[in-house]
Amino acid sequence: MFFIASRLIQRVTIGSPEHLLPIGIAVLCSFLLIRFAKQSSDQKLKLTLFNGLAVFVSLSVLSFHVYHICFKSYDLKTDLPLYLCSLIALLIPVFSYFRRYWMFEILVFWIIAGTIQGVITPDIAVGFPSFDYFRYWIVHLGLLSIIFYAVFVFKMKPKFISIFKSFFALQLYVVFMVVINFLLDANYFYLNQKPKSASLLDYFGEWPYYIIIAQLIIIPLFLIIYVGFYLSSIKKTN
Repeated sequence: MFFIASRLIQRVTIGSPEHLLPIGIAVLCSFLLIRFAKQSSDQKLKLTLFNGLAVFVSLSVLSFHVYHICFKSYDLKTDLPLYLCSLIALLIPVFSYFRRYWMFEILVFWIIAGTIQGVITPDIAVGFPSFDYFRYWIVHLGLLSIIFYAVFVFKMKPKFISIFKSFFALQLYVVFMVVINFLLDANYFYLNQKPKSASLLDYFGEWPYYIIIAQLIIIPLFLIIYVGFYLSSIKKTN
């Protein structure tokens, strides 16, 4: 019992089985799901799988917050689903249902750039088998699965201008978080303090330098993501 309790109070460390195993499972499941959907000629089935995955991811966040409101302590300064990945997860069924291209233009860069950082350097305060542990991986790996499903099954690809649309939308989100942080004396989107766990921000200096550097590398990072799509499209046309 002591061994189990001691594990529950530990953060998930980079490279541990708690870190790598869910990634491996998600990669395998996403590959099989996307392959099955691509081979299916049933358009309704493709949409049902897409919407079902989006709802599942969204419900994981919603149920987590309802559970904490009802049975745990809930602090508006730290617990609202306003971190970028959690907010996207709540809203992702809107994208999966309507599949508007302008939504895809924004989300493809937000999800790939944001969730991959979260996957590489997980910020999970309470490890397996806590609710937070499963919620974290369902959100981050689920969002990646959803966006790659849109890419490979529905053939959605960003344009060059999409980089700047996504960047501009991100700036609106940042402004919104600045206001929320000021009103609640909070640290959403880590605008006032870096996360406690190891992250890429650790290499960017202290506040406010890590915010400035992170802003400066966003467009180059989005550009790298776009180049991957561009090279893929060139390869298919040859």
